[in-house]
Amino acid sequence: MASSILPPEGEALATGWEPDLAPADSLVRQAVLAHASWATDAARRAGKPWFDGDSWAGSVLGDSGPMTNWVIQKQPVDPAEVILEAARELPNNVPYLFVSPWPTRDLREHGLALAGHPPLMVHLPMTEIVAPTTDVDIRQVTDAAGLAQAERVLIEGYPLPELQPVRAGCMYDASFLEGSTVWVGYDGDVPLATSTAHSAAGVTIVENVAVMPAARGRGAGAAITWAATKHHDQPAVLIASDNGQPVYQRLGYLRLERWTVWVRP
Repeated sequence: MASSILPPEGEALATGWEPDLAPADSLVRQAVLAHASWATDAARRAGKPWFDGDSWAGSVLGDSGPMTNWVIQKQPVDPAEVILEAARELPNNVPYLFVSPWPTRDLREHGLALAGHPPLMVHLPMTEIVAPTTDVDIRQVTDAAGLAQAERVLIEGYPLPELQPVRAGCMYDASFLEGSTVWVGYDGDVPLATSTAHSAAGVTIVENVAVMPAARGRGAGAAITWAATKHHDQPAVLIASDNGQPVYQRLGYLRLERWTVWVRP
């Protein structure tokens, strides 16, 4: 009887990761492809090195910190093959994040250090959540001055010590706003929080969420994340940090699965 569920001989069976498969085949696939877009969009617009192939995507925006440079697997292939190909396609003397949607073997022999297995979290548009409130004024960035303030808050508030002292343009080129939307939260004229939304493959990537110490405990983190989450009327996904998970859960985000993040120092 078991043979009754077998497909006809020779029928192609999709795994969910074929290059020509529609992004909407699964929410996880959408999240993978959207992160691949996030990994390359800013560099492509800024004229920096980038690569987007069938099995991985990545780019190099800067030379000081791994958060500026991403390599993400798009298929469940041997990560060592991706690392070697990245060394050929991208500058090979910079740090980067290596993000795999799948568990990997030990990659220390390739010069990487394990950062952890953070959860991929998803927020669905139909989730009923009361919008968070804050006394911080949330504004969408529309110009270079606002982008520079967002960059400073991200580097100092996250924090990213390897990018300090802040050098303008080390993370955000002027063209960044052509592919992503950025918010800054202000107390008067003082920038205290930031977030970014990037839409691709039918989902919104919520990234670069950071809050300065002076704004913590005031609802700024939730409000600035909510602005990015709801900017597009579609599911939103993010790779959660330990500090961010409780905030995201209160906003209706669900833990979907764990990914694997390595760092090339």
